[in-house]
Amino acid sequence: MEPDQAVELGQMLRERREALGLSTRQLSARTGVNDVTISRIERGEFAAPRPDKLTRLAEALGLSAADVFAMADYVTPTELPSFTPYLRTKYRDLPAEAIAEIEQYAQRLANEHGVALAGPAPGEDEQPEPSPPSKKKKGGNHDNNRTNTKR
Repeated sequence: MEPDQAVELGQMLRERREALGLSTRQLSARTGVNDVTISRIERGEFAAPRPDKLTRLAEALGLSAADVFAMADYVTPTELPSFTPYLRTKYRDLPAEAIAEIEQYAQRLANEHGVALAGPAPGEDEQPEPSPPSKKKKGGNHDNNRTNTKR
């Protein structure tokens, strides 16, 4: 993670903690993450905070772990980040005004089409639903009942 990303991540976590009215000690008690470590993460002093700590902080702060991981440039295999953190991470070279413009445009389109930009609900993914099994037709040469014999 680049130094400016660490600062941005820390700022997001601190703002959320303060919005919830929590001290670093209270957050520490909820997460098991040392309050000095929390303060250092919030100041952007860690280039690579441990994923387990970020996950516990995200959960305690009511944030998506995928969003927090996206801000830290960490990969999360089970959940996609929501639009805003993705956009800011993917296109960090764009000026803040341009990112804000894109976010507003995307939100307008989402509203018009009844879509939430927060991403899939927990447990959902972007995998297509499996196709129903095909039916055997009379008179054809079908291999639908063939089993895989690899060992």
